[in-house]
Amino acid sequence: MALLIKSPSIVKAAGTKEKIIREYFGNVNSKTSELSIALMKSPEGWEEPGQTPEFNEYTLVLKGKLKLKTSKEEIILSEGEAVMTNKGEWIRYSTPFKGGAEYIAVCAPAFSPLIVHRDDE
Repeated sequence: MALLIKSPSIVKAAGTKEKIIREYFGNVNSKTSELSIALMKSPEGWEEPGQTPEFNEYTLVLKGKLKLKTSKEEIILSEGEAVMTNKGEWIRYSTPFKGGAEYIAVCAPAFSPLIVHRDDE
C-alpha cells in the first residue's frame, strides 16, 4: 500500500543557529525506520557538533554551499553536488558561507537521536 505524505514534520536541529529540517520520511513524520528523507535549510554561520552516526548519509546540495569535515578531509559542496558518508565515520556539517545552504539529506537507516552519537553526548 502506498504511503502518501501531504506535508513534512519540522524537526528541531542541533547546532549554533536555527536550522530548519523538514522531514518527509523517517521516524518522526512517516514512522518508518528504514530511511529518512529531509529537506534542510541552514543559515550562514550554522555549525552542528561532530557526530559518528550508525547510518549512511547521502547529501545533495540544492542551493548555496555546504561544508563537510571528516577526520581525513574537508569537502565543500556546491549546488548540484552530492556526497555519501558511511556509518561509523566521524563527520561535521556547517554552512559558513554567505546565504547558507538548502540541501536534501537521506539517512539509511533513518536518522534518530539515539544513533547519531554527537560529540556533545
